[in-house]
Amino acid sequence: MMPRSYCSRRWRLPVSKPEVRLVALAVLIVGLGFVAVARAGDAPQWMHSRVGAQLPPYDDKTDAVLLYSETTLNVQSADKIKRTVREAYKILRPAGREYGYVIVTFNSHQKVTNLHGWCIPAQGKDYEVKDKDAAEVSLPKVEGSELISDVKAKILHIPAADPGNIIGYEYDVEEQPLVLQEEWRFQETAPVLESHFALQLPPGWEYKTAWLNYAESKSTQNGNQVQWAVNDVKGIRKEDEMPPMSGVAGQMVVSFFPPSGVTANGFSNWQEMGTWYENLTRGRMDASADIKQKVAELTSAKVSQADKMRAIAQFVQHDIRYVAIELGIGGWQPHPASEVFTHRYGDCKDKAALMSAMLHEIGVESYLVSINTERGAVTPATPAHLGFNHVILAIQIPQAVNDPDMYATMHDAKLGKILFFDPTNEYTPFGQIGGYLQANYGLLVTPEGGELVELPIQARTLNCILRNGHLILDSAGRLSGNVTETRLGDRAAVERAALRNVRKNEDRIKPIESVLAGSLASFQITKASVLNLTQTDQPFGFDYAFEADNYAKNAGELLLVRPRVLGTKAQATLETKDPRVFPIEFAGPARDSDNFEIQLPAGYEVDELPPPVDAEYEFASYHSKTEVKGNVIDYKRTFEVKEVSVPAAKADELKRFYRIIASDERNTVVLKPAVK
Repeated sequence: MMPRSYCSRRWRLPVSKPEVRLVALAVLIVGLGFVAVARAGDAPQWMHSRVGAQLPPYDDKTDAVLLYSETTLNVQSADKIKRTVREAYKILRPAGREYGYVIVTFNSHQKVTNLHGWCIPAQGKDYEVKDKDAAEVSLPKVEGSELISDVKAKILHIPAADPGNIIGYEYDVEEQPLVLQEEWRFQETAPVLESHFALQLPPGWEYKTAWLNYAESKSTQNGNQVQWAVNDVKGIRKEDEMPPMSGVAGQMVVSFFPPSGVTANGFSNWQEMGTWYENLTRGRMDASADIKQKVAELTSAKVSQADKMRAIAQFVQHDIRYVAIELGIGGWQPHPASEVFTHRYGDCKDKAALMSAMLHEIGVESYLVSINTERGAVTPATPAHLGFNHVILAIQIPQAVNDPDMYATMHDAKLGKILFFDPTNEYTPFGQIGGYLQANYGLLVTPEGGELVELPIQARTLNCILRNGHLILDSAGRLSGNVTETRLGDRAAVERAALRNVRKNEDRIKPIESVLAGSLASFQITKASVLNLTQTDQPFGFDYAFEADNYAKNAGELLLVRPRVLGTKAQATLETKDPRVFPIEFAGPARDSDNFEIQLPAGYEVDELPPPVDAEYEFASYHSKTEVKGNVIDYKRTFEVKEVSVPAAKADELKRFYRIIASDERNTVVLKPAVK
């Protein structure tokens, strides 16, 4: 269960490459339907000099190659930066036409001063499009939320982005920086022939670099300009269940500082970044008189400190509506808790700040934690940078509190026992965190600065599906009976989120229909109900009955019955010809179990049972067993995810693991007529 995707704070200027474009803007491209007016105009020399570039052989999945990229960052002062970007692609296949769209995002602190695009066709004259041909759009509303942002985009369509042609563009942006830092993302899905980055600093300024997922390239100095270059960078082929692109793509993070050292909008390590963020939040978690009154109202009838904390958490989770108002630094700075409480809305950082203010009123201290909801985007090797897109809370647990339901805890050397909690996630109860946060790294922000911490992994039993079926098989092969499902953790949160706005009862059973359709050729639901849909402190569940004709298959006088009636755990994710490159990421630790009891039809007995299955690996396990108990086939199985990430070197083991499961899921019990 992921939190709202719009918790992302992306006020920085993204690179205008397809794989890092905002999804919403990509949708807008289709919706706009505009076509730039192409005119004759010679492409610049820096593009023409790449026309005859010798390309290495590429496979048939490579749609385009980045022939040349050049970014120049001219730091004029702590308050003014000019960025110039030039890029040229050669289109290799029809799918590469998307590179003909240039997207430059900006906000109230940024101004696009120049935007040009060109096409050099394989035959004929060059085409040119200019700034006036671009469309300017605002970010769209995100479904299920309200988003107010000053981020806009200029979208320029370069014509004739056809196979064999070269398209290129350049743009200039003037920026009033919120942070003195830049990310040079030189690796993308398309291979890169040549990429350059130049940093021009005022006299006396210094810089610090960190390289991620790529060997460091030595810099060259030319006066007060420092330059880096990389060549023949492989494109990243996306894989299912891989870490996020920011966690695997080559990039350089450069921070720069005036002669006086780190400024209010600069940092060089996690501790300094924590201080920077602490300064942004200072005074914004103070409780107003109304907040104090509400805390008293919520906690007056609660005896234990743990119950008081739980009451506050439930209020912020469910009574504070998610609305993101992110203007300028508002993408990072929370609104004052008093405003959030009065308006009864806020985004992730606003909700965390309000909850912190309310906890303080009952004597419980807490601290904001910046984190990325995509595990792997930030690791211990990552330098301090703006790689986060979400804010949660770390709650300092008082020594007198000993609540067994507080699972998401860790021991901090300075703060003692702390509990992590995501007030934005409406479906995960207080004391727990979703799988997207577990084994993930976040920046714990305290008055002493920042600390990069690894969030805990919860017990697998806190994220599970417990399915029990009591079924009857008749001699015609018809299966009928009742199934109950109990879901905890993310397994419950996903279903609650899917049913969040469903009002019709017939629509509420669609998840049940999906489970049945995934395992049965035909079926009819005879009853169905949803349990504890809104009671997030209780297990979520389904209770349903169904009938399925021709479930058992005839083989002469025999009947073949699949004891694994419902649910599929096998996956074909890794069944590809290409070797795995990146780790495989699970959503989180889990433990699911199925127990199906199938009453035999009159006049039949068991002739043959499938063998038990015991597949035990470091990262996961699977066990199943089929037995006969009187006139009942009893099938039990468990599926466990023990590690949230599987290295690429173990991909073959994981593939073997899923094949074992697939085989077990197809196995059948053979029934024969009973001996009279």
